[in-house]
Amino acid sequence: MSLRLAFTQMALFPVKPAADCQWDFISLGEVMIRFDPENDRIHNTRNFRVWEGGGEYNVARNLSKVFRLNAAIVTALADNQIGRLVEDLIIQGGVDVSKVVWRETDGLSRKTRNGFYFYERGFGLREPAGCSDRGNTAVSQLKPDDIDWKKIFAERGARWFHTGGIFAGLSVSTPEVAKEAMTAARTCGAIVSYDLNYRASLWTERGGIDAANSVNHELMALADVVFGVENFNAAFDAYDEDNFKQAAGAVVEQFPNIKLLATTLRGIRSASRHDLSAACYSEGEIFKAPDLVGIEVLDRVGSGDAFAAGIIYSILNGDDADTSLRRGLASAALTMATIGDGSAATLVEINEAMAAERSGIKR
Repeated sequence: MSLRLAFTQMALFPVKPAADCQWDFISLGEVMIRFDPENDRIHNTRNFRVWEGGGEYNVARNLSKVFRLNAAIVTALADNQIGRLVEDLIIQGGVDVSKVVWRETDGLSRKTRNGFYFYERGFGLREPAGCSDRGNTAVSQLKPDDIDWKKIFAERGARWFHTGGIFAGLSVSTPEVAKEAMTAARTCGAIVSYDLNYRASLWTERGGIDAANSVNHELMALADVVFGVENFNAAFDAYDEDNFKQAAGAVVEQFPNIKLLATTLRGIRSASRHDLSAACYSEGEIFKAPDLVGIEVLDRVGSGDAFAAGIIYSILNGDDADTSLRRGLASAALTMATIGDGSAATLVEINEAMAAERSGIKR
């Protein structure tokens, strides 16, 4: 029997009025050029298609392009032709670039450069593969006081601020930049979210997962919403409500500032076919989204960011936890049906996908 209990979303998230803010959403993170060999392999292709992408940035792009909100990205780029290509791609995604920090670079990018990554989509038994080239990027060299956060949040205003573990993992200084930004956003009444995204390649020489967790703990203390749940196996087939509630409850007990924890649940049958669901924890209650079994996958990159974007849009829209979770799941699933880090879905398509799902359950 499905229980549909009242959920006071606005009490949990006192959202600032859109009319009082220049932006609905601001993200802090790296934006790279993605080289996509399409149906070939990285090691033998003769052609690449380029996209822009980055974990924190993808959320901003989805909120702008799919959900039609006013979104901005705070990042740094080396001022050369590649940096201007990144800028042009961001603009095409509808994201405000006025807060991009431009850094001088020489002709060889010896000290400051822009990041690249190469990604080949898997198919069937062949798993997807990636190769990053992001050392010494302009954004990794950001330091506290490089950005005037007071001007952004106090003078111009934003309803939501987002960053995550990828940005925090770029260098020794980026966690301090994230902390500075999150503190300013909270002080000015913006909702703050943090994604626990872990990239092993960013931490191999800096202490691995333990060092990443230490940084995450410091920044989670400043977040209202966290994507991902520490010490929880977010596998589709292994999901257990009691285990999830225990793991999420332990996080919230340690960080009582967190009002919502949300995570996707993924089962990989092959590179081309996944099972997908999601769960969230709020005020001691568990919400579980419908199970999408055997969905076909064209490109899985960015699906977690699309999940976050769907939830953020819903919360800003005043929706309850069940609706927010289901919209996040629909956004994630539809993103995997198109190529590129950013989603090509429309809000109409997402709402139609939500309508086709069975209702979630609150226990």
